[in-house]
Amino acid sequence: MTVPSPRRPLLLFAAAVSVQILLLAFQIRRDNNIRLIRVWTVEAFTPIESAGSSSVHFLGHLWTGYIDLRHTYRKNRQLQAQVDQLRLQVDQLRGQAAQADQLASLLGFRHAHPSLPVLAARIISASPAPETRLIYIDRGSDRGVQRNMGVITPDGVVGKVLEVYPDSAQVLLITDRESGVGALLARTGAEGVVKGTGGPYLEMDYVLNATKVKVGEQVLTSGLDQIFPKGLPVGTVVTSSAGSPFLHITLRPTAHLDRLEDVLVILMHPKPPPPSNPDPSGGDHR
Repeated sequence: MTVPSPRRPLLLFAAAVSVQILLLAFQIRRDNNIRLIRVWTVEAFTPIESAGSSSVHFLGHLWTGYIDLRHTYRKNRQLQAQVDQLRLQVDQLRGQAAQADQLASLLGFRHAHPSLPVLAARIISASPAPETRLIYIDRGSDRGVQRNMGVITPDGVVGKVLEVYPDSAQVLLITDRESGVGALLARTGAEGVVKGTGGPYLEMDYVLNATKVKVGEQVLTSGLDQIFPKGLPVGTVVTSSAGSPFLHITLRPTAHLDRLEDVLVILMHPKPPPPSNPDPSGGDHR
């Protein structure tokens, strides 16, 4: 024999009441002739629909933002590429402007020295050896270039031609240890010889200790080496100290040897050295 559960009547009562309420809600109408059960249904599902609509809108905005972000990233990359291209064009224009300035300086020097025969040349390479200071120019014997001809820029002395080929030539810079230029101090006229050190500076030898030398004083070619005409800039004094028996003078080259592009070759035929045993009578010893 089964014992009835005390909760069963309560459940049956609750179910009956619920059915009666639903029936009444189905029968009762509101002022606008809408059944009460429809009002309850709408109010019950409205929060769910609102939440769903908000989620859809949120996902839509999120997707739209992602697409916009992709478009913005693509546009940024395109703009960056355009900026890089413009920078490259600016660098090229700067290089062309610098080259135009150099050519204008060369032209101005030629106009300022109409009696000095010069040939414009371009630097094509430099020696990779650190112990030598050599450059190569694009003018050679087919344009009249010869050994020992001077090479300059409007700023000052560069060096002299060391070797000549048909369409190029090798130039020894004045900073090389084997170089030498006859020079004089612009203020006092004291003469000496400027030599290379193998580094960025020059040295001026054979100037007596009694000579007054000022830092910043200009040193010019003396013309005694028969390679460079007199009066071309060589360097400026950086230091000067007493030695035995001559001063120790350090110069900074006036020509910008670290960024040479165009130079001028002085087309003056170097004079050959005198013979070791000249014959005063002009005869021929046999």
